[in-house]
Amino acid sequence: MEPIKAMKPESTGSLGMALVMSSSTPLILLNEELVVKAASGSFCRNFSIDCDGVVGKELFELGEGEWDIPQLKSLLKATAAGQAEIEAYEVDLVRPDQPTRNLVIHAHVLERHESEALRLAVAITDVTEALKSRRENDALVQEKQVLLQELNHRVANSLQIIASVLMQRVRIAQSEETRTHLRDAHHRVMSVATLQRQLASSATGEVALRPYFTDLCASIGASMIPDPALLFLVVDSDDSVTSADRSVSMGLIVTELVINSLKHAYPDEAKGTIRIGYHATDDGWILSVADDGVGIEGAHESGKPGLGTGIVNALAKQLKATVAVTDAHPGCIVSITHRNKM
Repeated sequence: MEPIKAMKPESTGSLGMALVMSSSTPLILLNEELVVKAASGSFCRNFSIDCDGVVGKELFELGEGEWDIPQLKSLLKATAAGQAEIEAYEVDLVRPDQPTRNLVIHAHVLERHESEALRLAVAITDVTEALKSRRENDALVQEKQVLLQELNHRVANSLQIIASVLMQRVRIAQSEETRTHLRDAHHRVMSVATLQRQLASSATGEVALRPYFTDLCASIGASMIPDPALLFLVVDSDDSVTSADRSVSMGLIVTELVINSLKHAYPDEAKGTIRIGYHATDDGWILSVADDGVGIEGAHESGKPGLGTGIVNALAKQLKATVAVTDAHPGCIVSITHRNKM
């Protein structure tokens, strides 16, 4: 097949026409009446237009009339009159028995001397394949979101089953030590289930910390506080949001510290309040869990080596934060502090 030859411009002395002819981008040059004065060979090839006889025709007469698009005609007339300028105008080119082409059109009046005729340069970009690819990617993302929702649903169900099995084992266990370990495992599974449910509901990938901690504490309290009139969990947080992975670490830290306080800070059904705080500053953030129980000098375990303490320290390290335990007289405060690098 012989290559399509670009037609000869009406005036070979015109720089604008020469540039149009040599352009690898589909490009046409119109006068103020929107009559074609020159067109690039790429325009003819890309849109199956016979270059012979194109000069002198209106743009809207080209091909089989597929360029006769009312909105485009109005915009080009306004641009030629100096009343508008077309920047990335999207239009569908519909041709008989051929796939629809998605086009982006730019048009502007070329600079000229007063004695020169007006010339309107129109550049056309075919974005059909790009839009098709984007639609396919969007469909793939949507499919992955559906699969992720199904996975989250199954994970939640599995966690509930595990928690139920653990509680059944608690009831039949003969040893008090075994029952204690099983209860601890149950509390941790339930806290992870709460974390998973909260994160699964976040569609943006960011987690608002105040409702996140509030829901988490409600779940812990429901499973660990026999008498809600004696012990209270209070969340004092600003409106900060954080990424999902950071919120998981923070949630696990809060879970460990709250469970620790509930188990050790309030012997003999003592009354008290555990406060969970989070506040961001210009140079970092502080996460804290404070109780008004027996304090470090009593039976409190926050400052002593153990599984919970090891978990908190490991999670804090992941967050590039430090852990500090102080006696509050009464009670104990555990602070996890992160400082931004200067």
